[in-house]
Amino acid sequence: MTKTQIVLPARLASSRLHEKLLQVVAGKTVLQHTYEAASRAKSATSGVIIALDDPRLTEAVESFGGRWIMTPQDCASGTDRIAYVAEQMPDVDLFINVQSDEPEIDPESIDAVAAALLSDSNADLSTAATPIRSAAALTDPGIVKVVMANADDGAGRGRAVYFSRACVPHDRDGDPSERLHQTPATYWHHLGLYAYRPDFLRWFASAPQSHLEQVEKLEQLRAIEAGKKIAVAFVGPAASGIDTPADLDAFRNRFKNTSPSV
Repeated sequence: MTKTQIVLPARLASSRLHEKLLQVVAGKTVLQHTYEAASRAKSATSGVIIALDDPRLTEAVESFGGRWIMTPQDCASGTDRIAYVAEQMPDVDLFINVQSDEPEIDPESIDAVAAALLSDSNADLSTAATPIRSAAALTDPGIVKVVMANADDGAGRGRAVYFSRACVPHDRDGDPSERLHQTPATYWHHLGLYAYRPDFLRWFASAPQSHLEQVEKLEQLRAIEAGKKIAVAFVGPAASGIDTPADLDAFRNRFKNTSPSV
């Protein structure tokens, strides 16, 4: 059996919402909600561990019986934090990166990303995407787009060609909004969910930032520029992350409306 470890990179500091991972909704922190959602993934053969950077997070994780590992505070990204974890777990075959501020993450999306990497021995890592059906999303730089090859092969996955904050691919002859309801989709929203092989993580941790990565501020472009193959699983709508007070209030309201215990 493939040993698969889900890792939640967790930083205490946050700019737009103070210590967002410790904000409480219905008696549980955002971090605990995310941990429990990730734990429902069937691919988590080795369970879930939180890669954290502060003793206050340690206390929070231990309060709900979660597993954790302390990582250096100077990790440049969540992927670097997971690379550190991978060095401590040499017997794990696959690592899955789940953002710790996504309490509504769909466990099936996690499983789809794991399956995309396991089914392609030539892929170095995998990620997820969902079709863009909103015209506003096309011009929103906060919604990262992924251009794919083989997006219509019927396998429910493709291969990443490029990632951008811009509207790509560019429709030279028409209005891109007219393509929003095409099948297969033309425009895809990249979700920050990844599965990695250990050797890729070792490479990533030692490789300098690439030029395109610095321009777009997208770390996955480091892999693209180096010729790494990224498999992309097609999944349902993106989970709403918690970045701002408004995001937290929206999650609290959704939770109240869907949970009979609140």
